[in-house]
Amino acid sequence: MGKMLERLAPEYGFEVTLILDIHNNVNGSGFTAENFRDVHAAIEFTAPDAAVANLEKLAVLRVPTVAGTTGWFGQLDHVRQLFENNHAGLVYSPNYSIGVNIFQRIVTEAAVWMQQQPAYEAWAWELHHSAKKDAPSGTLLKLVEGMRAAGYHNHVDVASNRAGAVPGTHEIGFDSAADTITLRHTARSREGFARGALHAAKWIAANKGVHEFSEILFSSEPQS
Repeated sequence: MGKMLERLAPEYGFEVTLILDIHNNVNGSGFTAENFRDVHAAIEFTAPDAAVANLEKLAVLRVPTVAGTTGWFGQLDHVRQLFENNHAGLVYSPNYSIGVNIFQRIVTEAAVWMQQQPAYEAWAWELHHSAKKDAPSGTLLKLVEGMRAAGYHNHVDVASNRAGAVPGTHEIGFDSAADTITLRHTARSREGFARGALHAAKWIAANKGVHEFSEILFSSEPQS
């Protein structure tokens, strides 16, 4: 993700001036005011066990931040409070793919209709590369959460697989004795995630507050 972000950054008006990794950020030593003096936005893509500590430091430094790591949302309230208390901007999301965020809306709309059809049972499944730590993915959990919020209260069987180098596939299905409906999003590469994160970084660099990515993505959609 880091290499992809660095390659695409100029398209969004950014120049990458600082990269922190295990070589130059031992025990968080790279999070200094001097290092971030000219940084207009930070994108945090690491691992669940490191993300919260990194976000805490970015909040204290008041750096507009895009949180790209998943698996830490159990501490979202804590992180949100830190950014709000320090008057710093934060964008978070389990998935920065624009396609996935549109897919979320399609799934939610389907759930509205399917909750009226008790003959159908549902499943939610995802497949990711073997290095992904959290399972089920944050994206799958958000899809199911959206179904519940739309009123779908039938059982949803949730499953995950980890194998190879798959960037990410998410599937929601409804099945009855008569037929099957399958909704699927498949990422071809990590480019979509990087572009969404850079879109968010450009937005938060000029704005304040704590926002979920979909709020930004759909904020300018046509009003009915």
